[in-house]
Amino acid sequence: MTIVNCQLSIVNYQVDLFNYSRRETSVVNIGATPMGGSNPIRLQSMTNTPTQDTDACVAQAKRIVDAGGEYVRLTAQGVKEAENLRNINAALRRDGYDVPLVADIHFNPRVADVAAQYVEKVRINPGNYVDAARTFKHLEYTDEEYAGELRKIRDRFVPFLRLCKEHHTAIRIGVNHGSLSDRIMSRYGDTPEGMVESCMEFLRICVDEDFTDVVISIKTSNTVVMVRTVRLLVATMEQEGMHFPLHLGVTEAGDGEDGRIKSAVGIGALLADGLGDTIRVSLSEAPEAEIPVARKLVDYIGKREGHSYIPGAVAPGFDYLNPARRQTRAVRNIGGEQVPVVISARIDGNMSFDPLLRPDYVYVGRHLPDKLPEGVECIVDADLWQGQPGTWPAFKADQLPFMSACTAGLKFLFITYMGLNEEALACLKFHPEIVLIAQSSHANRLGEFRALAHQLTCEGLKNPVIYFQHYVEQQTEDFQLKAAADMSALLMDGLTDGIFLFNQGDIAPATIDTTAFGILQAARTRTSKTEYISCPGCGRTLYDLPGTIARIKAATAHLTGLKIGIMGCIVNGPGEMADADYGYVGAGRGKVSLYRKKECIEKNIPEEEAVERLIALIKQNGDYHC
Repeated sequence: MTIVNCQLSIVNYQVDLFNYSRRETSVVNIGATPMGGSNPIRLQSMTNTPTQDTDACVAQAKRIVDAGGEYVRLTAQGVKEAENLRNINAALRRDGYDVPLVADIHFNPRVADVAAQYVEKVRINPGNYVDAARTFKHLEYTDEEYAGELRKIRDRFVPFLRLCKEHHTAIRIGVNHGSLSDRIMSRYGDTPEGMVESCMEFLRICVDEDFTDVVISIKTSNTVVMVRTVRLLVATMEQEGMHFPLHLGVTEAGDGEDGRIKSAVGIGALLADGLGDTIRVSLSEAPEAEIPVARKLVDYIGKREGHSYIPGAVAPGFDYLNPARRQTRAVRNIGGEQVPVVISARIDGNMSFDPLLRPDYVYVGRHLPDKLPEGVECIVDADLWQGQPGTWPAFKADQLPFMSACTAGLKFLFITYMGLNEEALACLKFHPEIVLIAQSSHANRLGEFRALAHQLTCEGLKNPVIYFQHYVEQQTEDFQLKAAADMSALLMDGLTDGIFLFNQGDIAPATIDTTAFGILQAARTRTSKTEYISCPGCGRTLYDLPGTIARIKAATAHLTGLKIGIMGCIVNGPGEMADADYGYVGAGRGKVSLYRKKECIEKNIPEEEAVERLIALIKQNGDYHC
């Protein structure tokens, strides 16, 4: 397929990498709960009950609100569902719930027109609002023909905006990677630029019509694409004088610890740079279960507000909108082009590991065991290191004078950003075998870690950097969310050669190791297990989603590196299949279609047979091993 080279030209876009502050945005009025400006970051979820079932939707909406949700979204596949939003809204108001409702619309702009009369916000998808549903066909347009397609969008979109003005209804322009139109794909390809332009086409019309109650989202299940695209969108809006607020979320994040870690990696990287005015953590679980997770994530990042200033300097050549991995010199299996390593702490003598998720190095401090487990290499405090096979010394900043006398081919140095003084820099220049373990007790440890990595580059140093993240957590979920959020931007910026998670609390070492590997997989930097791209479900879901996910996981969890998409309906299914090796997509009530990449292999399989047929398809293609 030939793609026209359409690049977005962004000039002089800057962001403070080292000091946290929220992006300034315009205020959007959404019922009695405004968003943007100085308002807090809002939390939301989406019902997964049929929208024509008033009682079920009302009950679920109440549970979402009672859990702390500030907006509730409902799907509206057709006019009947859109009409019933009036009854749902009225029932909630009658029971004292004034939560703004959001209608989720795909494929039919007429449905959006109806919904705008009964809810406080309507989400439309640029990929299928006027453009035909995605079929992966390449379309050729002259510039004049392409301009004609944009006029079609304007002709249909402007009456909708005027209707929203009349009813004081806000809108969300919600771009999904899985449902970009063939028109956008044909001109821009499957790129962040295409996703941004899909959004900007609609935003420019809003600006022309002086319609300001607009929220924007750009979502994908790929966290790297998500972060880079939202960064590019913000830069593009700033260049065109727009300051609309952002809705953040990772689509098809999954369930359990994977869904939480993946969401914290994608959303956390953006929140850390002050981006985001509302978030949804999309879990394949009950909708109300999403809200506490979102609350923890927002509150944790928000604690960085007002921190002491970090005097960092951006390294020449660093591109925030399209970062490349920092150039480092490989020291054994650390740095260079190698995947980030995992260091685990075992200072209590516990040397048991999951054989599939075994760390690359184990820090034992001053407690070197008499016998090392096979395949495990240990890091020992330098003053106790005696050159034992399979061990490597770790120095502290006050031990710099002794590093030259050490003959180890790999040395670790614990250091802070403020400790990266002239003496330390001179030592690093003479010792390329030193791997830094960066530490920080700053309220914005991300800022200090970024400043350290950028200073190394400014000094021309290529020593690898591993980040030591220290916590005192008792709950696994809290630990996983914080660790994923803290590492997210460092991974997205290409600054990470390794991860060292340490927790002083009642969390098993194996769980800490699993979290470290999960974070690296969520950031697409190291694959260590099967990846599931599963949607959270909504009123469009056509089969038992949670039960199906459990059955597929039970049969495929050992297929390391394989990506399996599990979609409740067709809206994002085919598009997300392009990022998965195999897909399981709801095709009709109780019917499922199976995909290999984005190609549909089998259609309308009875639900009760579909999981077995999926496994058979994987085996048929040689990707199933025992």
